[in-house]
Amino acid sequence: MKRRSLLSLAVLSGAGAFLGGCSHAGGNDELGFTNRLRIPPLADHSTDPDGAKRFALTLQSGGRAELIPGKVTEGAWGINGAYLGPTVRAHRGDKVRMAVTNRLAETSTLHWHGMRLPARMDGGPHQMIDPGATWIAEWTIDQPAMTSWFHPHLHEETAMHVYRGLAGLFLIDDPDGPPLPSEYGVDDIPLIVQDKNFDRDGTIDTSGVESGTFGLLGDTILINGTYDPFHEVTTRLVRFRLLNASNTRVYRIGFADNRTFDVIGTDAGPLERPAPVDRVKISPGERIEVVVRFTAGETVVMNSLGEDSRSANDIEEDDFTLLKIVAGSRLDDSDPLPATLGGTPVPAVPAGATVRRFELSGSEINNKDMDMTRIDEVVSAGAVEIWEIDNTTYAHNFHIHEVVFRILEINGTPPPAYQAGPKDTVFLPKEATARLLVRFGAFVDPLTPYMYHCHLLRHEDKGMMGQFVVVEPGTENRVPLTLAPGHRHR
Repeated sequence: MKRRSLLSLAVLSGAGAFLGGCSHAGGNDELGFTNRLRIPPLADHSTDPDGAKRFALTLQSGGRAELIPGKVTEGAWGINGAYLGPTVRAHRGDKVRMAVTNRLAETSTLHWHGMRLPARMDGGPHQMIDPGATWIAEWTIDQPAMTSWFHPHLHEETAMHVYRGLAGLFLIDDPDGPPLPSEYGVDDIPLIVQDKNFDRDGTIDTSGVESGTFGLLGDTILINGTYDPFHEVTTRLVRFRLLNASNTRVYRIGFADNRTFDVIGTDAGPLERPAPVDRVKISPGERIEVVVRFTAGETVVMNSLGEDSRSANDIEEDDFTLLKIVAGSRLDDSDPLPATLGGTPVPAVPAGATVRRFELSGSEINNKDMDMTRIDEVVSAGAVEIWEIDNTTYAHNFHIHEVVFRILEINGTPPPAYQAGPKDTVFLPKEATARLLVRFGAFVDPLTPYMYHCHLLRHEDKGMMGQFVVVEPGTENRVPLTLAPGHRHR
């Protein structure tokens, strides 16, 4: 595979001229970083009589999104807007009520990726929302501070719905957590990373979404729906919440000057302590929170670099410039980064823990395609299990709904420190194995399943997904393993 080049990007100080670089893999355009990074607005909410925070989210199409400056993008979808959605923010202990209205011309869903909640509220393929209908999901948030997100999860159509723009962030704050940069849009910055293909007129090109081994690998990067972005920082420490909302592409994100920064949180919550890194790998569906130090007057470029060793049979990684960050001539002081973050060590494996094994092939799990009527696994509420994932083919990743897991091993080796925190999605390179310690919740429902699946969305749509139910301990053998055809909950 030919490696696509990235022009060297120097770290600049003061008013020095920016040298430029590739705007996308395989392209000849030079980035000018002329577009201010869009920060998704915080979602408004009202308070219901029972104290629940009510958020209204509307899935819609036909808006006028200018994703490429000067060109009106046709084919974009959004949530409460023309492209992407607002950021929902709530506190641990809040009861939330999400009113999701579907104004599309087709059925969709909205899944709360990373949330611990009852299966009926999960927003998976069984909680379909017909055109014109409103679906209510409600639950009380009881999990650590984290960066989660929401996106459609319609069986066989997830890739297209997400690619067109249906996605948004859901942030959980913990009032008892450590002091961290938390002023949204100032020192707490979301970065939703996506790759796209565009036609010359600015229309989103969807032709590769459901084709090829992996599905779409776009040649143009958007950050929060912004092409060719820059962002100005005004504080010495800045927290960036990275979400890989691409359909397929894997990124290795760092900075052009190879500076060290700190990972403070993974998918499902905080690390025990900051983990210094110079680059992080993030696959579709994963989130990583980092804190970066800046000095007054400097300019630096955030980029993504492909692995040095790749094969034609594995997922394609390319080099991309992502975002120019400009530090003001005077920066406000920040509280020091805490030495401890509130995360917990990896717990010991319980004696006699159930071990489940999952073999990933090209588009199947354990030699089975997804069947909406089949329950594949039955788990007792509160169980702690070992899940062993054996990827027998090209790259995949693996996401489990509702749970929090810890990576014990990848190919027999403990994960790097920055991946040792609580997670819900793990990347498996070609022919890799993973061993996970999985903690299940207390929400019991023998008739409504959660999902586990590859989060490369082309693979998920092709059938690389299974279903499990959580039941009262001791009832595992009394649960029906078949659901009625057309089974759905609203």
